[in-house]
Amino acid sequence: MAKSKVYFSKTITPEKVLEMYQTLGRELTGNIAVKVHSGEVGNQNFLKPEFWKPVVDYVKGTVVECNTAYEGERDVTERHLKTLEKHGWKKYFTVDLMDAEGPDMELAIPDGKVIQKNYVGKHLADYDAMLVLSHFKGHPMGGYGGALKQLSIGVASSAGKAYIHGAGKPEEIWTSDHDSFLESMADAADSVVKYLNGNLVYVNVMKNMSVDCDCCAVAEDPCMQDIGILISEDPVAIDQACLDLVYASDDPGRDHLVERIESQNGVHTIEAAAALGIGSREYELITV
Repeated sequence: MAKSKVYFSKTITPEKVLEMYQTLGRELTGNIAVKVHSGEVGNQNFLKPEFWKPVVDYVKGTVVECNTAYEGERDVTERHLKTLEKHGWKKYFTVDLMDAEGPDMELAIPDGKVIQKNYVGKHLADYDAMLVLSHFKGHPMGGYGGALKQLSIGVASSAGKAYIHGAGKPEEIWTSDHDSFLESMADAADSVVKYLNGNLVYVNVMKNMSVDCDCCAVAEDPCMQDIGILISEDPVAIDQACLDLVYASDDPGRDHLVERIESQNGVHTIEAAAALGIGSREYELITV
C-alpha cells in the first residue's frame, strides 16, 4: 500500500492554504460543504473566517456547522446562528447549520467497533463533497482536535455528539469508558467518509496551539509556537503527521501539549481509525 501524501508548509497565511489546496491537485466538485469550527463565544484561539476565506471562495463552498451537545452559545439553533453572525462567518459565506431542525440523518456503521450508527445534521444530504478545515490543538477530552474530530463530533448533530461521547449511550455523555468514546469517534468518522464516497480533502492548521479546544469559552492561551499548515486526502495520515510534528518539536511548550494528548490517550482515535481502514498512519511528508 502506497504511503499517503501529506503536504506541509511552515508558512501560515490564508493565501498559503489556497496554494496548498491547488498543490494537492484534488479538485472537489459538486455542492461542497466546508466544515469549520465556528468558535465558542469567548474563545480567543479559533481560526477566524478571514483566515479561511481564500480557499472557501475558491471551491465556492458552503460553510457548515452543527449544534453542540453542551451548554453555551452554540447549543441550540437560535444561539448558534447568532454566534455564526457575531464571529463573522455570515458576513463572508453562505452558512448552513446542518442540524438546524430535526430529524437528524442516521448513517449506518455496520463495521463500527463501538457504535453501529451515527446521527448527523440532515443537511449533509445536500452535499457531494467536503473540505474539512481543522484547527489542530489540544482537547480536554479527545486529547487533541484535528481532522478525525471534525469528521466525527464536528459533523454529528447535537444529539449525535452525545451519542458518540456516550459510546452509544447518550445519557453517559461525560461518563462513558474513555477509549470507547475515542473508538466511537473513529466509527463516526468512518461513516461520514463512506457517505461522501471519499470525496473529502483535509486541512490541519497548527497555529494557536492551546491544550484546550475552540469549544472552550475560557481556554488556555497557546502553549507552543505555530508549526505550519498540512493538507491531505487522508484524515488518519494528516492527524498522525501533526502529532509527529508536535513530538519532534523542541519548543518549550511542547511537553504541556504532549501531556494533554497523552493524558487522554489521544493517539487511540488515530489507531482506531486506521484499524477501520479510513486511512493510513504511514505517510510521506512533502514540504512545499
